Amino acid sequence: MIVTFQSPAAGDVIMFGDVAQRMMKLMGKEPEPKGIVTVEQLPDAIAQLKAAIDADKAERAGKLDEELPQFEMGEGGIKRPYIALTQRAAPLLELLEWSLKKEKPVVWGV
Repeated sequence: MIVTFQSPAAGDVIMFGDVAQRMMKLMGKEPEPKGIVTVEQLPDAIAQLKAAIDADKAERAGKLDEELPQFEMGEGGIKRPYIALTQRAAPLLELLEWSLKKEKPVVWGV
């Protein structure tokens, strides 16, 4: 499944369903097939996502590449290259920040 986060403030952010659901949880939202981050909710969603990014960076700090995971399991048990939360969250964080700046909500759906 693919989930697209959209806002009139910036370009779409497309993610695998399992990754999108993780981002929703990190923003304090229920991982539903369709949803919204209202303009009023954007500051909290941004703060929560930034906190998760900071925690991810701290966890990986000082580790050698060999110590980091090389693969992760995706939807349906598909093995894919590991991508850190920091890298996965960056486009969504940018969309949220632009949306706050332009006072536009962020919505998602399948």
